Amino acid sequence: MTGGIRTRGARVLLPLGSLLALSGCATLGLEHPPTATYSLPTVEKPSASRAPAAGDSALTDAQAQAALVTESDLGSPWAAADSIATWRDGLLKATSEVAECQRLLDALYSDQVLGAPARVAVALDDPGTQAQLRYQIGARRPSDVDADLKWLGEMPAKCARFTATTQTGWTEDVQVSDLPLPEVGDKRQGLRLTLTATDPENPDADEQDLTVELAAARVGEDAFALTNGGQGDVPNDATQAAVQIGALRLADVRRQGRAQV
Repeated sequence: MTGGIRTRGARVLLPLGSLLALSGCATLGLEHPPTATYSLPTVEKPSASRAPAAGDSALTDAQAQAALVTESDLGSPWAAADSIATWRDGLLKATSEVAECQRLLDALYSDQVLGAPARVAVALDDPGTQAQLRYQIGARRPSDVDADLKWLGEMPAKCARFTATTQTGWTEDVQVSDLPLPEVGDKRQGLRLTLTATDPENPDADEQDLTVELAAARVGEDAFALTNGGQGDVPNDATQAAVQIGALRLADVRRQGRAQV
């Protein structure tokens, strides 16, 4: 499990408020995304996600921290997480005989969706649904991020349905499908995984279910990834909002950095 989870102190750079308070959508110039089937309105794609000019460099530590999505962005009931969700060890730590599917499980469990430890990260909990949203800013070159996104896009075909075994010997039926995302940033990919675990030694035992939504995007030189998972309902509106805010936040941090040069 990667470290460096930071849950407090990221300043809000844009006056977005909570995108989950839909009554304010008209004032934000929101529109429905062309590729998403969900009802949550989304922020129009920012023009600031242009290719970076020559001489642009990696984000500073302060900029990366400022680009994080926080509980204040998502609004109630989201709050800073006190610990790692127990279902990560119980259900995500599993083995599959299919190499590509194992790579996907490992990336989710280790929080290395973009192929490397995060630059900075934050974990948020929704106590009502027992969901945990983990958001991270990546630290890889754009070409490497694009390769990661391409690989993720292949998962609904290569790992549409497979079996895995948990550390406790339970058998998991795992299904992977595309997750529509708002058209923000330069490239993006979303996945939805559903895992149903049963105990082969005890057919009468209650099955355990887990849903994980994964989203990753590149915004110019920068990239972010998030997972939103839980054994109950997973609030998709939080996934959509975090993608929107994350792309806008990264673009704004870059824009402010260029203005200060």
